Amino acid sequence: MTLVKVNNPINKTFDGFMNELLNDLPVNLGKSVREDLLHFPPANIVEKNDVYTVELSVPGMEKTDFAVKLDGKILTISSVKKTETAPENEKVIRKEFSYKAFQRSFTIDEKIDATNITARYENGILKLDLPKKEEVKKVTKEITIQ
Repeated sequence: MTLVKVNNPINKTFDGFMNELLNDLPVNLGKSVREDLLHFPPANIVEKNDVYTVELSVPGMEKTDFAVKLDGKILTISSVKKTETAPENEKVIRKEFSYKAFQRSFTIDEKIDATNITARYENGILKLDLPKKEEVKKVTKEITIQ
């Protein structure tokens, strides 16, 4: 049973349609449109005996840039980072760094201990620990044969 489900913001049928449409656009236009419409950070979900860990790859951010909210069974992680402007005495020759707003949502099961969810940001990875409730934790027990 999956206790953490990814809520994909784009329906798979619609996603296939959009990918085909965007791939048919001219290269310069297609890339910028694709980045704006389909950008959200990749996520890893790892299950251990007593906790699920959700990791998002979001380099270049600060922990104050994130908002993590739990509304019922929906865990939402979002961020908005404003681009910095160059001081008046500087002329930017090339600017390739950019930060985009994003929002990722995950549906969590009632077997997650929602009151003890923790988050930390280390080396460009936002990690959330979603502990399992006591009755869900797998217990290995040795049974003696008599």
